Amino acid sequence: MKFVDAHIHLSDDEYSKCVNEVIARSKRTNVVAMVSNSMDLKTSIRSLELAAQYPNMVYAALGVHPWNVNTLREEKLQQTIELISENRQNKALVAIGEIGLDYKYTDIWDKQLKVFDEMLHLAEKLNLPVIIHSRGTTTKIIETLPSYNLKKVLLHWFSNPISALSKVVERGYLITEGPPVAYSNGIQEVVRRIPLTNLLTETDGPVRFFKPPFAGKMTTPAFIPTVAKAIAEIKKIDYASVAKQITKNFETFFQTKPIR
Repeated sequence: MKFVDAHIHLSDDEYSKCVNEVIARSKRTNVVAMVSNSMDLKTSIRSLELAAQYPNMVYAALGVHPWNVNTLREEKLQQTIELISENRQNKALVAIGEIGLDYKYTDIWDKQLKVFDEMLHLAEKLNLPVIIHSRGTTTKIIETLPSYNLKKVLLHWFSNPISALSKVVERGYLITEGPPVAYSNGIQEVVRRIPLTNLLTETDGPVRFFKPPFAGKMTTPAFIPTVAKAIAEIKKIDYASVAKQITKNFETFFQTKPIR
């Protein structure tokens, strides 16, 4: 069986001294592809470097996270846009992400909206998929997206509202779920309701998970087989079939070469 991590922040400083071990551990657990999501210009550059260092294993998503908007200068935003544009033909660049909106930062709401709009317009222009952060803002984002001509949409760590899943499926969007699927009733209900063809696995590392079976462990893609097994149990589908379909979803969404 092969596994994929569609959303990890491999360019985060926390991984800087242990990337080789993280990759080696991933391979030992049959995690054969991952997307390094970026937060700003610095991590976007680093994600590209990691993709070059680990070809056909690490792919890059470049963009500006809403958490970073507060300190974002216009100059850095434009440099990030230029970096993405310049790398459009780079096969390792598979999406614009992580971008989005976050209700916890209402004091910079207008700036969040501006940056998100620029990122979505860039995705339109370059015909790239988007990976979206939507904490507390899923309904607003889903209402907004049809006004853009987007190639593909991935809602990362989808948790609520469950009522929005019908539009997610109707529009062909995908969602990602990670380690909480092993212990969160809410996430398990989302997985129960979403078709397997609309689902990808993630870790969102280096975010740490403090509940068993992940308590006290550094988050790495090696968690993914446990996530896939939990999905199989929830959906009452064969474990190998889950891994195969999610890998296929990854290849189709990110337009990567067939994973072997």
